[in-house]
Amino acid sequence: MDRIDDMLTRYFAAGAEPPRRTLRPSVDPAGLLAALADRIGIEAGSRGVRALTLAGDDEIAPGGRDYARRARREVTEFLAGRRTFFSVPVDLAGVGDFQARVLASAKAIPYGDVRSYAQLAVGIGAPRAARAVGNALAANPVPLIVPCHRIVRGDGTWGNYALGPRLKTALLTLERRVPLLVGCVTTRIVCRRGCAHEQRIGEARRVVFASVGDARSVGYRPCRTCRPAA
Repeated sequence: MDRIDDMLTRYFAAGAEPPRRTLRPSVDPAGLLAALADRIGIEAGSRGVRALTLAGDDEIAPGGRDYARRARREVTEFLAGRRTFFSVPVDLAGVGDFQARVLASAKAIPYGDVRSYAQLAVGIGAPRAARAVGNALAANPVPLIVPCHRIVRGDGTWGNYALGPRLKTALLTLERRVPLLVGCVTTRIVCRRGCAHEQRIGEARRVVFASVGDARSVGYRPCRTCRPAA
């Protein structure tokens, strides 16, 4: 295991404290994320969400209203720790081929996990293009939905982030604390947090799992709607 793996293992270990050089103890991560939810503007069209901005105003083309509403709900739930995935379609028709590959690879990074720019470059078959990967992520039109906050430098420091280092720390702190999978003791079904079925589970019937394998080992099956096994 190399240095970056050691650093990330320590960071994501149970009980570990997030780095304090980018987020002062006096700053409340939950407050930062709630403020971010209020500032997000959504651009959507007939094929899905085109952009998330800090403009605060929505820009909705014909056929995009339902996608904008869905994106607003999912972004708000995500920033409040009530959702761990996005299901709203995105429309990246104007993105070039290289950036599309970078964004697709970033979107596949699991909730609560991180990758380095170099790892992402290797994953798309361009091992010498870590800087270009960083530039592609900096121009990500749909931050949060494509989670570029989960990309860090090779030495474990945060690197650049369009929404700022304090928000990057707040997002990664949130993802380390929110359970990824929730099961229902009545139905014996396990869902990703944010699934419509998970949101209907009463507090007394909820059980948290670290993996689908753990859930299956005690007789739970994956939800067919949110498909956590996928």
